[in-house]
Amino acid sequence: MSKIIVKDTEINIIKVETEDYICITDMIKAKDGDFFITDWLRNRNTLEYIGVWESLYNSNFNYGEFAIIKSKSGLNNFKISVKEFVEKTNAISLQAKPGRYGGTYAHKDIALEFGMWISAEFKVYLVREYQRLKKEEDNKLGWSVKRELTKINYSIHTNAINQYIIPKILLKEEINKVYASEADILNMALFGITAKQWKEQNPNKKGNIRDFASINELICLSNLENINSVLIKEGLDQASRIVKLNEIAISQMSILYNKSKKYLN
Repeated sequence: MSKIIVKDTEINIIKVETEDYICITDMIKAKDGDFFITDWLRNRNTLEYIGVWESLYNSNFNYGEFAIIKSKSGLNNFKISVKEFVEKTNAISLQAKPGRYGGTYAHKDIALEFGMWISAEFKVYLVREYQRLKKEEDNKLGWSVKRELTKINYSIHTNAINQYIIPKILLKEEINKVYASEADILNMALFGITAKQWKEQNPNKKGNIRDFASINELICLSNLENINSVLIKEGLDQASRIVKLNEIAISQMSILYNKSKKYLN
């Protein structure tokens, strides 16, 4: 559930599978005078727009029932609810939701067009606020993706350790010590501190040193994990690798810092 504020009106947005559906029941609150979704749905232009959209995105759309409904549009005695429309046509562009956040939700393509029924000004603000929300979500997703990328690369990194460093005769406890040592090579190269030392210095913080890393540090760490895997395959010992990785970390962090500084200015 997400929310946007358009002309002092709070509008809920839900995710249905991967698509955004905007609450047009909330949008109606910004309209002066009596106006109902059934008034909008009985309009021929509305039905034609929905029909074209459904033909592009819904292979199960019932065109026979839709044709009957469209033929009645504009008649004084014609009215149809969203629930009835969806049941008869198998439409996916509209959804009637019960419960606390209930109401009529429309796919963003339909809902943004519905904004014009409120007013042209409302539609402009609606589009602007929706775009702002998506930009915020993209920024949050970018952070999450970088964090997940680091985790994936860490798995590649530990697999390389298992294949090229750990002798098969080592006990499980000894293997764990080697993994910890390899992880701390990256920590020392980038952060100048081991995971244990960081934990001792930050006893009240939940998580580990990487959970509190900046975006630039996570980008650099991701690169170091890949590079370290290559160095392991080449047979370099830990002492040689930590020197090389530290040099690379200093170089990359300097470049990232200067790039960030440039964009901020």
